[in-house]
Amino acid sequence: MPATSKVQDTHISGQFRELHAAMLSIVDAMNRPGNDKGLIGEAGVALDRALFPLLVRIERLGPIGVVDLAARVGRDYTTVSRQVAKLQSIGLVKRQADSADRRVHAAVVTPEGKAMTDALDAARDRLARRFFSKWSKRDLSELVRLVGKFAQQIGQ
Repeated sequence: MPATSKVQDTHISGQFRELHAAMLSIVDAMNRPGNDKGLIGEAGVALDRALFPLLVRIERLGPIGVVDLAARVGRDYTTVSRQVAKLQSIGLVKRQADSADRRVHAAVVTPEGKAMTDALDAARDRLARRFFSKWSKRDLSELVRLVGKFAQQIGQ
């Protein structure tokens, strides 16, 4: 029996390839050391660039275990464990027993860490306002809506 395809779906492969290329460009830009360094400088905080994405994720997702955190940032568990210990030693995060499994100690942001992520968020907002200043309110809202929808579906 011949395979059937919906004519209205034939555009998806080409568009997905374009979307994938665009997403790779976004990830590449966001992973450039200079961008993190610029954001950290704009925020006026002193933080090792390697610790920056961990602190932000711990603040957004915490309490979070190191295994989950390592998977989310695409790094080795032992490396992330050492980096979380560094964040703990400088007072930005603390570890607490996981409510579901007392053997697991999840990372949570401290008030000092929250103050730092708030400063980073304010700096990110200032930079985004400059970047999106020529975008219409409608275009920006649509981008936020569609990227959010995509992120929700791809994360499932």
